[in-house]
Amino acid sequence: MVDIIEKTLEGMTFIDLFAGLGGFRIALESLGAKCVYSSEWDEPVQKVYQDNFGDLPEGDITKVDEKLIPDHDILCAGFPCQAFSISGKQRGFEDSRGTLFFDVARIVKEKRPNIL
Repeated sequence: MVDIIEKTLEGMTFIDLFAGLGGFRIALESLGAKCVYSSEWDEPVQKVYQDNFGDLPEGDITKVDEKLIPDHDILCAGFPCQAFSISGKQRGFEDSRGTLFFDVARIVKEKRPNIL
């Protein structure tokens, strides 16, 4: 964790979607928030995340029932940006990675976090 004196997110909870190696988690936990759920589809990356944080992220978010995700204050979602980036082909929602935005939207609709 990063040593931060003022824990401005103390008492808040978050979920970590498209968790990768846990960059969002390090930042939010350093500010005092608690992770209550994580999701990452890449199995080797899941293992590193588990080694680093002690919990194994759930797999493919497109297959997760949003009703089963714990309530939370903050939703972190570092979904793939290649579909929208000028560095990519800019196919947007025509690229399957771009449609992952809608999985974030369905979770937001169900859970209504205070911060996205």
